[in-house]
Amino acid sequence: MSANNTPKPSAAGLLRGRFSEATDEFVEAFTASVSFDQRLYRQDIAGSIAHARMLNKIDILNDAECEQILSGLQDIQREIEAGEFNWQVALEDVHMNIESRLIERIGDTGKKLHTGRSRNDQVATDIRLYLRDAVDELIALETTLLGALTELAEQNADTIMPGFTHLQAAQPITFGHHLMAWFEMLLRDRERLQDARKRINVLPLGAAALAGTPYKPDREFVAQALGFDGVCENSLDAVSDRDFAIEFCAIAALTMTHLSRWCEELVLWSSQQFGFVNLPDRFCTGSSIMPQKKNPDVPELIRGKTGRVNGHLFSLLTLMKSQPLAYNKDNQEDKEPLFDAVDTLHGCLTALNGMVPHIEPNIEAMREATLKGYTTATDLADYLVRKNVPFRDAHEIVGRAVAQAVAKGMPLEALSLEELNGAHGGVITDDVYQVLSLAGSVAARDHFGGTAPNQVRQAVSRARARL
Repeated sequence: MSANNTPKPSAAGLLRGRFSEATDEFVEAFTASVSFDQRLYRQDIAGSIAHARMLNKIDILNDAECEQILSGLQDIQREIEAGEFNWQVALEDVHMNIESRLIERIGDTGKKLHTGRSRNDQVATDIRLYLRDAVDELIALETTLLGALTELAEQNADTIMPGFTHLQAAQPITFGHHLMAWFEMLLRDRERLQDARKRINVLPLGAAALAGTPYKPDREFVAQALGFDGVCENSLDAVSDRDFAIEFCAIAALTMTHLSRWCEELVLWSSQQFGFVNLPDRFCTGSSIMPQKKNPDVPELIRGKTGRVNGHLFSLLTLMKSQPLAYNKDNQEDKEPLFDAVDTLHGCLTALNGMVPHIEPNIEAMREATLKGYTTATDLADYLVRKNVPFRDAHEIVGRAVAQAVAKGMPLEALSLEELNGAHGGVITDDVYQVLSLAGSVAARDHFGGTAPNQVRQAVSRARARL
């Protein structure tokens, strides 16, 4: 019994006033969402507290009733966080579980809380509050990871490695420059989250079921209490659309795609075939049968988890594509894909934050691979152009020189001047060997956006300012 002897609400009779029979047991379980939406309890209680204060402000609740409701909600939150709350499938969702417990605790006053609102605008508010908090956490994780990339890039501004096209060595670059490419990808992802947050942070509460409410709620008061930037302008749209969740999942899918590309490179680079980097042991696993193995399971798993986040985006798009206005029960299916997208991206960013600062480049292996790939061939062509040789002719000359080097099993810069010139006389002179050096190649690209060590350091400096 409650303090005023009000009986505990009956789950069997919940919202059944219009019906002549109890809900079928299977339907009860089939339609319930409490198994997964209970994670919204903090947001649900915060929204209810703001709603109760607003009802007090517009004289629907008196001061004593408002305080009784606030105290009851705070006690329920403590119960939940202490693991003492009895979640009931028969009560369907997080909202009715909390409201039922409130009525049980404080009696008839608890029945007044739902005045002027519906579960339709209540759940839309809860999800927005949840996603706003999640986005803030993800932005913080991305900011930390971006900082780690700048540190590692600065440390490796002079570390030479092959740049690839078609997964074949193409031109010399620096490892720092490559890492700053990752930085640019993730920075755009962070900017997308920051921009999406503006559309998430709008209050639906006050839309009620679909048409608004005759109680004339002070929606701006509630928005301010909950930290929303504004109020949804159309009640139908407020309760029925989940485009903010779809937008988040689109950003999450794109971010995961970027992280997957990084991880694909880490898997390749940490293999014996490349040997470019060593990953920290604590982020690798062994084999059940082969004792020598050091498997890059963390980057492999991040690469694999990209598929599930992409799937969640498609799931939400499909969920919304045929829904007429306004709210439909279909929207109960929005939470599990959204929650898992948040959890997956959060976990992947956390893993990379632990791993990236401790990636160790194998500088000599990177250098050797750069030499083997004849990556300074383009520099030789550019050298000939500066000697007034048309580029297409230069391309042909260099191609023949590379063929000679391949046939002899030696790097391009090991060829003599006669071999480099071929039938073209003395166009190529001794100064070519400076051009053909790896250090000379990367240093020559000393312009905004280029791979020169000087430019990498400047890019790191600008990146820190952007953070």
